Amino acid sequence: MTDTPRRHFASDNYAGICPEAWAAMAQANADHAPGYGDDPWTARAADLVRQVFETDCDVYFVFNGTSANSLALASLGQSYHSILCHEVAHVEVDECGAPEFFSNGMKVLTVPGAHGKVTPAAVEHAVRRRTDIHYPKPRAVSLTQATEVGTVYDPDELKAIWATARSLGLRIHMDGARFANAVAGLGVTPKEITWQAGVDVLSFGGTKNGLAVGEAVVFFDRALSREFDYRCKQAGQLASKMRFLAAPWVGMLQDGAWLRNARHANEMAALLDGLLRALPGVKVLQPRQANSVFAELPKPVVEALHAKGWRFYDFIAWGGCRLMCAWDTTEADVRAFTGDVRELMARPAGR
Repeated sequence: MTDTPRRHFASDNYAGICPEAWAAMAQANADHAPGYGDDPWTARAADLVRQVFETDCDVYFVFNGTSANSLALASLGQSYHSILCHEVAHVEVDECGAPEFFSNGMKVLTVPGAHGKVTPAAVEHAVRRRTDIHYPKPRAVSLTQATEVGTVYDPDELKAIWATARSLGLRIHMDGARFANAVAGLGVTPKEITWQAGVDVLSFGGTKNGLAVGEAVVFFDRALSREFDYRCKQAGQLASKMRFLAAPWVGMLQDGAWLRNARHANEMAALLDGLLRALPGVKVLQPRQANSVFAELPKPVVEALHAKGWRFYDFIAWGGCRLMCAWDTTEADVRAFTGDVRELMARPAGR
């Protein structure tokens, strides 16, 4: 069947550019400006990030999440160190080995945990199970916020991990591709789940929240950002026309659009979660805490939904279908999708 124009649930990357980001980019395009980040837009965007987090931090803008995560992690240790993360973390299963590549060989080691979360006990076990020189020495913990299964770490959970990490000499990196959704879901200030909870460096996601392209790497421990500009240059992440990466951040941050976008996406996911839970035969697999819903649907229903033109992933959901809501998802989109699910679930098996 030919795909009809509609908003999909495969990824929040499918969404377009939000109006605030688009307008700021248009303003940045009005005239000449210095290149390589030496422009007023980049300076303004970095200052706004500092205002959002209520602290003096170092801010770098890069093209995508893979580079943000990989270069940030590379700054935390040496090639003989290791990075601890959850077994389904993006840095492990979806970065094509980039953290190891850009760190010149730091080993990514995985730990288990319910609902996609790392626990203090898992961190301590991973560090203490071997301490000999033949084993890559643990140096950092990478936490995903919101997690790959749509759950979030609250401040107390993060502080508990921080206490363990600190006792073991570990740094903390946060993969915040959907950080805005976590902030909106928890109803906290950004500082409460970053530097006040021990996070040393954050990959602050913008693409999934309404930007065309671009993430921010935010160093709360500024000593760790030493020569990070050289890492960015060597990795091909120093944009010559940096203002076009930075200006959309100005549009997003200056009047709170980043948080409004996240709240809306979360609200649409909450609606989707409730409607799916009401359908007999549909099993929701994870607590809905951000902008995603993970649901188990019969294979014939999944195939029929694809045939109807709906796009969503059923191969990265660890046993179910991942349904993502975005800043521009509408209630009509959610009800149209769940209406099709209801209709297909009601059909006799095999028809």
